[in-house]
Amino acid sequence: MLTCAESCTGGMVGAALTDLAGSSAMFDRGFITYSNAAKIQMLGVLPATLAAHGAVSIQVAREMAQGALERSDAALAVSITGIAGPGGSEHKPEGRVCFAIAQTTGVIAETQEFGAPGRDGVRQAATDHALNLLRNALHKME
Repeated sequence: MLTCAESCTGGMVGAALTDLAGSSAMFDRGFITYSNAAKIQMLGVLPATLAAHGAVSIQVAREMAQGALERSDAALAVSITGIAGPGGSEHKPEGRVCFAIAQTTGVIAETQEFGAPGRDGVRQAATDHALNLLRNALHKME
């Protein structure tokens, strides 16, 4: 079973997974946690982590994925948090997206820089990347 914790993609990964016929056999639930309060309340992200690193960080992506795994019946979780734009900052530019994959064996996380193709472009690139991360993790589990 799969679960996802999404911020900047706003449910696009869950929607892509449930577009597949028979998805109820592999998709448990999705968490859309756009605000910091939602990340804390629904996924157990620590306020201290948010304060120290910000919502768009490897640390928060890790805690989101771990929280989704712990709060679901899934064996594999993916999380996404990023700057879809428009805008960003010198330290966190538009197109920066952090991902994590959580399993009972641990959590791996990474950051991707998609540039500034516009809000829709960043969100679609992040969705596609998250689906690829899930696919790769599933192949490793076989």
